[in-house]
Amino acid sequence: MTFILLLHFKLRVMAKIRRSIMAHKKSAMTIFFLVSALLLISSYSHSAEYANPQLLVTPEYVEKNAGKLVLLDCRDEKDYLAGHIPGAVNLGGACGKVLRDTSLRVKKTADLEKMLSKAGVGMDKPVVIYADAKLITSATVAFWILEYLGHDKVSLLNGGIDEWLEGNRKTENAATKLPPATFKAKVIKNRIATTAEMIQIAKGETKNVNVVDSRTEKEHAGTDIRAVRGGHIPNTTINLSHVKTYDVQTGKIHSMDDLEKLLGKLDKNRRTIAYCQTGTRSTLIYMELRLMGFKEPVNYDDSWIIYGSNPDCPIAEENWYDFVKVNEALKAIDGLKKAIEELKTKK
Repeated sequence: MTFILLLHFKLRVMAKIRRSIMAHKKSAMTIFFLVSALLLISSYSHSAEYANPQLLVTPEYVEKNAGKLVLLDCRDEKDYLAGHIPGAVNLGGACGKVLRDTSLRVKKTADLEKMLSKAGVGMDKPVVIYADAKLITSATVAFWILEYLGHDKVSLLNGGIDEWLEGNRKTENAATKLPPATFKAKVIKNRIATTAEMIQIAKGETKNVNVVDSRTEKEHAGTDIRAVRGGHIPNTTINLSHVKTYDVQTGKIHSMDDLEKLLGKLDKNRRTIAYCQTGTRSTLIYMELRLMGFKEPVNYDDSWIIYGSNPDCPIAEENWYDFVKVNEALKAIDGLKKAIEELKTKK
């Protein structure tokens, strides 16, 4: 209905411009403003919407549905206690850490069920997740994990706590304690990729799959090495650093139009796997693929930290980590430390 009204108004403006020009009764300035209005309306009416807009919510939505949903603050506990959205719970730390084990892999399902149930996160209520502009991937880790566990009503507060504070809304410092809930996972296995699957893709044994490397260009090229080897997975479709997909200042995810410019060339009907260094940055890409309506978005949880350190994994642009150079640098640092301590002693 809105589009029809805009189209109707657009046609009226066009007719008015035509009459004005033909009759020469309107000033050039009036015609200028009419043309400007027409261009603005045209731009607005053709702006694309997310395929799944319900996955991103606003502070107004949170306020309107207070008590009907669970708010999950995915920041560090220190930041949470310094001020959080009223009613929000925290899992005792940043979600990117507490929902994963020491190797940064997703925790065992039973452990996650216990943690979420204790925090009051169940399967019956919608869950709205947020962090801040600096920790947006901590929030998207939680988004992906909850969807992987089968929760079907998860969304992200676009802009996080920063957007909440932008409207001068209230916060509270005391930790929220919700009654225990029952979180019984229904794991959706196709939302996670394994190293075995990635090896098959790298060897060309599995085809018709999109693979998105969400690391930096230097990591992709193998010049920034963060595992035993640097490079990227053969048959990777595109390299798109995650920071290009959202506003790093506000923490807001880019519009559908902008995401289409970055990811629109990929076939949305294909299985689409995102990876990075630890499977963290790639959860933001997963979230955006969901927003865009990709049929089967996937996160490769092991990512480069595992793949790049496994000698059985094929690598493109392969470069080996220079342990000799690193050891020499460490010795040099130790030498500087000793020299500084000697100077302190002399004083």
